[in-house]
This record gives sequence, structure tokens and C-alpha cells, in this order.
Amino acid sequence: MSAVSLFCLVSAYFVLLLLVAWRTSRNADNDSFFIGNKRSNWMLVAFGMVGTTLSGVTFISVPGAVGRDGFGYLQVILGYVLGYIAVAYLLLPLYYRLKVTSIYTYLEQRLGPRSCQSGAAFFIISRTLSASARLYLVVNILQLTILDSMGVPFWLTTTVILAMILLYTYEGGVKTIVWTDMLQTTGMVLGLLICAGWLLHEMDLGPLESIAQMQAHGLTRVVTSSVDSPAYFWKQVLAGFFIVLAMTGMDQETMQKNISVATLRDSQKNMLLLTAVLTAVLVLFMVLGGLLYLYAPIAGVSATGDKIFPTVVMAHMPAVLQLIFFIGLISALFPSADGAMTALTSSFSIDILGVQRRTDMTEQARIRLRHRVHLAFCAIFLALVLVFKWVDNASMVGLVLKLTGYTYGPLLGLFAFGILTRRVPRDRWVPLVALAGPVICYVIDCNQEILFGSYRIGLELLLLNGLLVFAGLLLISKKQYYPCK
Repeated sequence: MSAVSLFCLVSAYFVLLLLVAWRTSRNADNDSFFIGNKRSNWMLVAFGMVGTTLSGVTFISVPGAVGRDGFGYLQVILGYVLGYIAVAYLLLPLYYRLKVTSIYTYLEQRLGPRSCQSGAAFFIISRTLSASARLYLVVNILQLTILDSMGVPFWLTTTVILAMILLYTYEGGVKTIVWTDMLQTTGMVLGLLICAGWLLHEMDLGPLESIAQMQAHGLTRVVTSSVDSPAYFWKQVLAGFFIVLAMTGMDQETMQKNISVATLRDSQKNMLLLTAVLTAVLVLFMVLGGLLYLYAPIAGVSATGDKIFPTVVMAHMPAVLQLIFFIGLISALFPSADGAMTALTSSFSIDILGVQRRTDMTEQARIRLRHRVHLAFCAIFLALVLVFKWVDNASMVGLVLKLTGYTYGPLLGLFAFGILTRRVPRDRWVPLVALAGPVICYVIDCNQEILFGSYRIGLELLLLNGLLVFAGLLLISKKQYYPCK
């Protein structure tokens, strides 16, 4: 498949997104941008959120990891399922009862303004860094496979992609991305299924036969029984639970779409449907990974990890499947980027600038302010992606993604303190406590061998982070309790 054909495909995909945006963003206001006027269809939101929850990194990395970890990711997925149920029946009722637009408004009402700003700040920092890193990784693949051969510079590719995302989210926000996410999730799932079907056909295997072959090659191992391992079963389950609780239930990007549904009951149905569909899609990604590792020796492919899927596609699959692969890849890219930019704009406008509390501003002035914030985050994304390219260090991107996970610990500690206790922290000290948790966790992570010997902390570091912040809030709290209004 020529680079020109792939370029035309990507361009046509952009045009389709812009048409959807034009259709859905007419007469949009701030309420449309922030929570879709509370009119989003719950089934549409659930399906579209699969694309938001996953990313271009997932599209490449989950199949690639099967060669190293087998189906061990199922341990984390079990934790995810439990976490989504907890979000549906613990956090969503809270958000609907308080009628929040930004979920960090809960922290302001329960703990104080500094707590709200601290929670919003950690979300903004984390989501900005992680979304930019993921954007860089996928744009770099597009650059290497399509645009370098056409002489298009990386900075221009990044600028055009961000400009297109800006265009279709600028007015409609959540009202628009509920629909574009549905379209993008469809493209991603179709790409996944068709590529898996081609591999089965090429190896002349049925689905059950392929699983048997994977078992014979040791690719379907699931449970890790060594307590010292970061992949130990209960560590992974517990980590998966708290990852969803913190990174979904306490994340403005995902909750912004959930609370755009009219009623709590429909929003809970949305969350349960998301759980079922997301679980099925993640299992399919692992099956695809198993198929890739069965096919690689037959085709003489030596690539492993993140490189195996693109290598098999570009070197062995027919041109039409290469097109389908890129549809799936860009479909996995854009929900994580457009949703992040919209949520960042919402949180910064509401929690930091207080746009909804400003009685001195007209609605048009609020819209203009939101537009400026949206443009600013687009510029920040561009700058960070170019920095990643300039450094050109994959380990640095991995470090950024890892460190952003630390920033959800303070959110976990803040929300847990508000929900589980009847105490109020001294608000002015909250930012310091929230900052201390990730710093201590980073020090512990860098000195695990000295502190724990052979024991290794894995994904459960998030829980430790939250516990440290929770304990710090207890130390600076008073017994008085002021109920939420």
C-alpha cells in the first residue's frame, strides 16, 4: 500500500469526523461542551467510551505483551470489572446527587476550595502528560510508515492532527465527542476483528484450534503465583480495581461523559455495558497477540513487543488490511486525545478559573474564555509532542506514562477521605499533603531493592500513594463535619 493511499485514507477519516462535529455542534453552548446538555444516549456513551478507555498504545502494546506475559493481563481485567461496578454504585450516585459538572466540585463542597483545586491540578497535569505521550507514540508510527516517505516533517504532521482535533471539539465538546468516539470505537474494533480473522485464515486455524496452539506454545498462561513478583495475581486484581476507581471514577474525562446521560439509572447501565464490551475487546486484543506470535515464526518475523503487530501488518498483510490497520490505529488515537483536550478545558475552566461561579461574566464571555483555554491546551499538547520527538527517547515517554499514574494517588486519597470519614482537613495544607504522596512513592519505587529485598511493588503503588495521602489528610484534619449541600 502506497504512502499516498494511506494519506488519503487518514484525510478522509478526518473529513468524516468534521462532518459529525458540524452536525452535532450547531447551537452549542458551555452546557453542551461540558456535559452535552444532559441528553447523551447511554448506549452510545458506553460503546464510545471503549475507544476513550483504550488508546493507540493499547492497540499496539497489549498484543505485543502476550509474548512476554501470556494472558496475564486477565488478572488486571478482573480488577477492572470490580472497579467499574464500584464506580457505578458508589461514585455515580454521589455525582448525580450533587448535580456536578466537574466531579472535583465534590471535593470543594466536602473538603474545601484548595482540595478541589488540588484534585483538578493533579488531573490536569496527569492527563496533559499522558495524553501528549500517547499522542506522540501513535503520531510517530504514522510518520514513520506514511509521511516520512512523502517528505512531510514531524512538526507539520503533529500540528495538522491537533488542528483537526481542535476543529471538531472546539464548539461541541462532549456533545460532539460522544458521537465521534462511537465512530472511532467502531473503527478500532473492526480493525481488530479483521486482522485476527486474516491471521486465522493464513494459518488455516479455527478459533478453538488457535487457542489450543497458543496453549501448546505457553502463550495463554494467566496466573502468577509468586508473591514477590509485580505480576502476582492478587496484586494485579487489586491494582486493576483501584486503577479503575481512580483513573475512571475520579477522572474528569471519563466521568464527564457519564454524567452527560440524563438519569443516574441510565448512567449506571452505561457503566455496566462499558464493562462488558471493554472486557470482550481486551480479551480479543490478547487473542490477537497470541495469533501474531503463532504467525511470526511461520512468516520469519523476529520482531516482538510493540513492534510485532506493525511489522506483520506492513510486511505480510495485503494492502486492504494495511488500510484497515491504520483505521484501527487512528481510531484508537483520537478518542484519547479529543476526550483529554475537552476534559482538560472543562476542569481548568470550572475548577481553576471558576467560570460557572463568575456572576460578572455573560454567557458569551464564558464561551470566549473556554475557547481560549481550549486553544491553550492544544498548544501545550503540540509543544509536549515536539519535545518528546526532540528527545527521541522511548524510555522517557515510558517514564512520563508511569509518573502520571502517580498523580491519581492524591485523587484516590482525597475522594476516599471525603467519602469514608466525617472529618474536614485544614484546607490550606491539602496541596502539600497531596504533593507529598507521589514524591514519597517515587522515592520508594526507586529504592525497592534496598527497602524490600526480592519483593517488588507493581501496579499496587497507586494504592500506596492513595493511602499516604489519606493518612496525611487525617493528620491535618479536624473533627468537625460539614455535610455537602
